[in-house]
Amino acid sequence: MMRDFIPIARPIIGNEEIEAVSRVLRSGMLTQGEQVKRFEEEFSEYLGVRDSIAVSNGTIALDLALKGLNLQPGDEVISPAFTFIATANCALYQGLKPVFADVDPRTFNIDPDDLAGKITPKTRAVVGVHLYGQPFDLKAVSQICEDHNLALVEDCAQAHGAEYQGKKVGSTGIGCFSFYPTKNMTTGEGGMITTNDDALAARLRLLRNHGDEGKYNHVSLGYNYRMMNIQAAIGLVQLQKLEEFTAKRIDNAAMLYLSIKAKGITPPYRSKDVRHVYHQYVVRVEDDFPASRERLTDYLQDRGIGSAVHYPKAVYEQPLYRDLGYGREKCPVAEDVSRKVLSLPVHPSLSREQIQYIADTLNGFEV
Repeated sequence: MMRDFIPIARPIIGNEEIEAVSRVLRSGMLTQGEQVKRFEEEFSEYLGVRDSIAVSNGTIALDLALKGLNLQPGDEVISPAFTFIATANCALYQGLKPVFADVDPRTFNIDPDDLAGKITPKTRAVVGVHLYGQPFDLKAVSQICEDHNLALVEDCAQAHGAEYQGKKVGSTGIGCFSFYPTKNMTTGEGGMITTNDDALAARLRLLRNHGDEGKYNHVSLGYNYRMMNIQAAIGLVQLQKLEEFTAKRIDNAAMLYLSIKAKGITPPYRSKDVRHVYHQYVVRVEDDFPASRERLTDYLQDRGIGSAVHYPKAVYEQPLYRDLGYGREKCPVAEDVSRKVLSLPVHPSLSREQIQYIADTLNGFEV
C-alpha cells in the first residue's frame, strides 16, 4: 500500500486562521494596527513579560534587539558556534564582532564554561539559543552576564512555550521569537521581541517604525520593521493553539524515544527542570551506526519519511565566515555535533501510526 509522504515539518492552518485573515482583508486595515497591538498584549501575557514588540521576522527581531542595545562597532557579541547562521549574522549587521562559544555535547546548547572563557574587555552581549526547543542553561549564562555586565539576548526562534525552571523562555533576557511557517506557531513570516525593560521597549518601537515619535516626527534613525495586521491575525489564533500543539509535540517525542531502538542512534537528551518543546526531534547518528548519515537520509526518503540536518556546519565553517577570517579558533564539540545530527518528523499533525512507522523504519535499517 502506498503511504503518504511524511514531511519533516508541516504548518497547521485551520479555518480559524483563514477567517481571521479574511476579517482583516475586509476591514481594509492591512498594515500595523489594532491586531498587532492585541497580538503583542496577548503574547506578553502568555510569557509573563511587560512588553512585546512585533516585527517582520525572527532575523529582524535579533537585529533590532542588538540595535536597541546601542553597541559600538568593534564590540564583541558571543553566540554558540552551532546554530542557524542568523544568530551570528545579526552582530555583523551592526559592525560588531561575533565570537563563537562551543556547545554542550548532549543539549547542543551554549556551554557556559566555554562562554566564560571567551569573554574579553570588548564583550558587550551574549546571544544564547534555545536550540530545537530546549532551553539553554539560563541560570549559569545569566549569572555570567550579570558578573560581567553583559546584555543577554535569548534566541527563542525554536522555543515558543519552552520553560526553564518553570519560567517561560524569553522572559529572562531580551527574547527574540520567529513565526516562520515551520515554527511551533506561525504568522506566515513574523517575529517578536520581549523585554521587561520599558525604556528598551520604547526604543525598539521607535526603531521599528522609522524613528517616528508621533505623526511625521522622526526623532531617530529607524527602519520599516513592522508586522502587518494580516500576520498578527494569524498569530492571535495560533497563540491560542500553541499549548495544544506543544502537548502533541511532547507526546510525539516521547513515543519516538520509547520506540527507536536502532544501534548507533542516540535520542535527544532533555535537561532537568526544563520544558523541551521539540521544534525538532534531533538524534545523533553515531560512528557505530552501520552507514553514513547521508545514506540513512536517503533510506528514509525512499520509504516516504522526510528528515533534515539542522545544521551541517559550525557557523564559522560557513564560507561567509571563512572569508572573514574565522575558523582559526575551533569549537570541537560544535564541529562534531554538526556531522552527526539528524532531525526526524515530530510535528503535531503526525498520527501515532506515522510515528510508529518512522521508528520501525529506522529500527529496520539495512545497509
